[in-house]
Amino acid sequence: MRIGVPKEIVPDERRVALVPDAVKPLVNAGMEVLVEAGAGEGAFFLDRAYEGVGAALVDDARALFPRVDVVLKVQAPVLNPILGQHEVDLLKEGAALISFLEPRNHADVVGRLAQRKITTFSMDLIPRIARAQRMDALSSQSTVAGYKAVLMAAYSFGKFFPMLVTAAGTVPPARVLVLGAGVAGLQAIATARRLGAVVQAYDVRPAVKEQVESLGATFLALDLAAGETEDAQGYARELSEEVQRRQSEMLHRHVKEVDIVITTALIPGKRAPILITGEVVQGMKPGAVIVDLAAETGGNCELTEPGSTVSRNGVVIHGPLNLPSSMPLHASQMYSKNISSFLLYLVRDGKLHLDFNDPIINDTCITHDGKVRHP
Repeated sequence: MRIGVPKEIVPDERRVALVPDAVKPLVNAGMEVLVEAGAGEGAFFLDRAYEGVGAALVDDARALFPRVDVVLKVQAPVLNPILGQHEVDLLKEGAALISFLEPRNHADVVGRLAQRKITTFSMDLIPRIARAQRMDALSSQSTVAGYKAVLMAAYSFGKFFPMLVTAAGTVPPARVLVLGAGVAGLQAIATARRLGAVVQAYDVRPAVKEQVESLGATFLALDLAAGETEDAQGYARELSEEVQRRQSEMLHRHVKEVDIVITTALIPGKRAPILITGEVVQGMKPGAVIVDLAAETGGNCELTEPGSTVSRNGVVIHGPLNLPSSMPLHASQMYSKNISSFLLYLVRDGKLHLDFNDPIINDTCITHDGKVRHP
């Protein structure tokens, strides 16, 4: 079986799907790994490192795609402006593709993949079950995003994070509020605490209280039943209007008192919920900072401009897109571990073993045998 790793061509994407350290286990499993020249340079993995572990270099995507049985990517296929061809059309008919496909956002691409009889697996749909933990790419990349969000906030914040006792007086610590205590939120809490901030966190799921407090933060509680706040997989669900009203009242009080807000609240397949209105931003301290990690799906702050940093009433609001790509080396290493573990799980005796009774395979497979099979 031949595995292909192309260079990512989405603007500002610096990650690579497979790092050199992950090549050797695939080669040992009997696979041949082909890497497009320069594929790892954005993440500081040079061509010679791939050659040193047994991968073969291919000049460009047009030469790579038709020669391989499985393509490993970070981003969903897009039009290659240099070649003037869509990456879907470069794939060998009947081949397989594993990437962050995000099928809800790329329905047209999914249709094209089905037409070419490409078997596709979406890494953003790995189920959150114990035996799939090493494949959980959403969690690994959220870890990167949560960490980097706090660094962005610290860079924009015009004060110290920790408490300092100096001859010029005592400097109080920064006060940070993290909205959403999933993987990104928990990493943001841990990072802000390492920098010396006093941290509060809020999540609609009461079950995360213990995790938040274990990191040294204060959990802001709203009296809610678990059934109305999270789905069967533990993801936050959309709240009723009454719960949203109570949540808004509580958050507005706390947001106005803190220096930095990191927002991470997402609802799978839907627009991110608005947690901070424009009116609340007007009441925040001058010099306060918001980093909105939900910017890619509309933002948790009403004034967020995805992909931009803006200042409103003295408050700096960051709307970063694809934040993991800004830390490409470690983000690539983590994603590479996820995707190579998933590939090794799929392959038996040199072929893809598709047992659709297995939730890891069933939940991630988007197209197969010329059909879109995922609901």
